[in-house]
Amino acid sequence: MADQDFDVVVVGSGAGALLGAIRAQEQGLKTLLVEKADLFGGTSALSGGGIWIPANYDQARAGVRDDLRTAFGYMLRCVRGMASEDRVLAYVETANTMAEYLRSIGVPYRCMPKYADYYPHIEGSMPGGRTMDPVDFNAARLGVDALETMRACPPGSKLFGRISINAFQAHSMLSREFKSRFQLIGMMLGYFLDYPWRRKTQRDRRLTGGQALIAGLLTAARKAGVQMWRNAPLRELVQDASGRVTGVVVEKDGRQLQIRARKGVLLGAGGFERNQAMREQYLTQPSRAEWTATPVGGNTGDAHRAGQAVGAQLHLMDWSWGAPTMDVPKEPAFRAIFVERSLPGCMVVNSRGERFLNESGPYPEFQQAMLADHARGNGSVPAWIVFDAGFRAQNPMGPLMPGSAVPDSKLRKSWLGKVYWKGETLDELAAQIGVDAAGLKDSARRMTEYARTGKDLDFDRGGNVFDRYYGDPRLKNPNLGPIEKGPFYAMQLWPGEIGTKGGLLTDRDARVLDTHGQVIPGLYCVGNNSASVMGPAYAGAGSTLGPAMTFAFRAVSDMLGRPLPLQHADWLEQPERAAQRPAERMAQAA
Repeated sequence: MADQDFDVVVVGSGAGALLGAIRAQEQGLKTLLVEKADLFGGTSALSGGGIWIPANYDQARAGVRDDLRTAFGYMLRCVRGMASEDRVLAYVETANTMAEYLRSIGVPYRCMPKYADYYPHIEGSMPGGRTMDPVDFNAARLGVDALETMRACPPGSKLFGRISINAFQAHSMLSREFKSRFQLIGMMLGYFLDYPWRRKTQRDRRLTGGQALIAGLLTAARKAGVQMWRNAPLRELVQDASGRVTGVVVEKDGRQLQIRARKGVLLGAGGFERNQAMREQYLTQPSRAEWTATPVGGNTGDAHRAGQAVGAQLHLMDWSWGAPTMDVPKEPAFRAIFVERSLPGCMVVNSRGERFLNESGPYPEFQQAMLADHARGNGSVPAWIVFDAGFRAQNPMGPLMPGSAVPDSKLRKSWLGKVYWKGETLDELAAQIGVDAAGLKDSARRMTEYARTGKDLDFDRGGNVFDRYYGDPRLKNPNLGPIEKGPFYAMQLWPGEIGTKGGLLTDRDARVLDTHGQVIPGLYCVGNNSASVMGPAYAGAGSTLGPAMTFAFRAVSDMLGRPLPLQHADWLEQPERAAQRPAERMAQAA
């Protein structure tokens, strides 16, 4: 007999798990959420909080025109047959409904009209508007005590390690828009004058990005009455004689409890990037758990293994949401480098001193290029991001604030030769970092020439709207700047990630499939715990959180016995492919 009975048990506390728990509870299903860590929020709390939502409710306000058919075609081309067509369609059709539901429970979003899809060269892409950013959230709505149970974002994602900044403000500042100086003053005044709040907690009252999303969801969960346990890791799934998943075994307060789930178990416990053994089993090598940007102690694949134990099929296990990362002392995890590498005046080189990629391209492709170039014997793990004194004075790079604000003399002395390397000449810098000096000097010369002409003849950096988003619009090419003025600097980059994208294979309602492609009754899975609906691709910013919450929304409808039908099933040109196993689809795509 179970120790406790619920209608739904949700494993994990990231965005997908929380949304599923809230909707289930609101629909009258008694719901328990269990989180193995001592803080709620998972990787979602550390994220930018963006969601990729085609034809979303806020596009008209922003003057953006989009349609589902175009988005469906774009996404199909991105996934390259590695996700079933009906699942892709289910996502495209339901994403905006989910976003409207988020708004209804107090987590509104706004579209980003200038943030392009990640693959501008693929038919059906948009120059902006499909990615949405969470509206800033007042932490007082959640309350200080509850806020302390939520995972905080790392200091590196805040101004001066304290002040929250949203995606619109970050873009304005990095693009050097005139209004950005007034925004900065306003944010600083807002933070430092908020004495009543700062006496209660060191966290900013104004939450942005993933912090705004998770705080909003936690507020909604508390309002709905969801029971939530921390420090309660999943140990196993429970099945009845028919094979239906009927509950879970979790560890709580030193004892194992069997929890019954009458309607279903929803797994949303993240990826496996913190599990070194699984990394070595599945991911391209070299691969180290410490290179990842996700929370230490989480995302160890526990729910993957629990799913496997009841017969679940795994898919896309050799893929990750790759991103270059940097080791910053005293930060608990490596820091992902999303923006700075696009700024003009820097370049990335291998041990031969040669560029091997478009520094401004999407971060998953950046990581893949590092691994591919390293496999060719060119020493790209680690790679080096190199810049000169002009760049250093004007721009941030990882933990380094612009030199005009924090000069080298104010940096921690222990960082020199560990976080950053510095040489008066490129020859001196090359000797320090073990890079071929002739290659490095030639790459800098070529980059300087490209900055003058506005055309990168090697990798076409700055040649599309996505590249240019984080660039300097005052330049001939917003992403190209000279590297010619000493002293010169270098910093290490590692092939990390913001999560793995392989996991339990699911159908369009997030129901887990077994190794024969049949549904495992009672078991649902979302987020990085599941095989991504994006296949090997990253359609646009928010391609992790958007699907996680959308499929959680669909899963609850199925638990209620009201699965959401496809509105445009006639768009499935090859409906029989929906039943094909992933291995067969991948073989055909190859």
